[in-house]
Amino acid sequence: MRTLVVDANGQLQVKQIPIPKYSSKQALVKMISCGICGTDSTIIKLGFKGIPMENYPLMLGHEGVGRVVEVGSEVTSFKVGDVVLLPFNDADKELYGSLGSAWGAFSEYGVIHDKAAYPEGQVPDAAYAQQIVPDDIDPVDAAMLVTLREVYSSITYFNVGRDDSIVVFGSGPVAVTFIKLMSLMGIKSIIGVARSEAKKNLLLQNGAKAAFNSRECDVTQAIRTLYPDGVNYVLDAVGSTEIMNHAMELLADRGEILCYGVPSHNRMQLDWSKAPYNWKINFQQMPYKHEEAEALERILQWIRAGEINLKDFISDYFKFDHILEAFDKYNNHQIPKKAIITY
Repeated sequence: MRTLVVDANGQLQVKQIPIPKYSSKQALVKMISCGICGTDSTIIKLGFKGIPMENYPLMLGHEGVGRVVEVGSEVTSFKVGDVVLLPFNDADKELYGSLGSAWGAFSEYGVIHDKAAYPEGQVPDAAYAQQIVPDDIDPVDAAMLVTLREVYSSITYFNVGRDDSIVVFGSGPVAVTFIKLMSLMGIKSIIGVARSEAKKNLLLQNGAKAAFNSRECDVTQAIRTLYPDGVNYVLDAVGSTEIMNHAMELLADRGEILCYGVPSHNRMQLDWSKAPYNWKINFQQMPYKHEEAEALERILQWIRAGEINLKDFISDYFKFDHILEAFDKYNNHQIPKKAIITY
């Protein structure tokens, strides 16, 4: 099969490798689609926490959807033909030598686990979120379900309430998803901060009460005019030291900075001279898989009720043959929403 690989110099290439093996507790999946995520970009830039240089080269991709083509002898939760979320490819020295894995879903095949086949206490974490996609959901666009599940579970973890005020920095797919889902959850005081008029309008269209273009106005003054005592939460959906420091001067006393974006470095220099006396900071960069799984049903309810249209979050589709072009455009900020790779 073909897979997308990044080396220790941040260079991408498509390589031919063997189709993965699978155990009696696993199923083999032929990929249908996979979304490009900011996590992929951070890995390409050699900045993702927990992936040291010695692990490179790496297979990339983690927002995958595929169709089950073979099942292990102990598998009972999946059957051939099922469309499933989160097929991965693990490192395998016998098959792939020194090739490592950053989940490896930008591949033509992947593997899922059947959690029902494992003894209690031995279920791989990924198995909890490797769920069947219902027949009424487009299997290509279903890659967007990964982001929706992650974001919904994170909002629940952050415990943002209906009466809370929150500023969201960022205008990519993750920030837009946070605003859309918080709006659907009945949170009314949502303020978006973008870096262009088009992006500002996108945040408003997805449920922001107000939005500001940071290149055209003084964001602090604008937000303090709306909330003189500050806001309860500031969400950094980018992963930026600049945003984290800016957040300090927007918080109400006992306010909280939420960081969902993946920082490009594992350290930050924070200046809280303009922060209130009492404040908190909360990093959520790897949602728990069982929480993602629990989120799926609520997302599907909104889709079926017409509250969410997956295509509203997607701007570009690329065949796998053009994946290098897709990443070039993504890394040069030429893709306004989510980009999906199809197989």
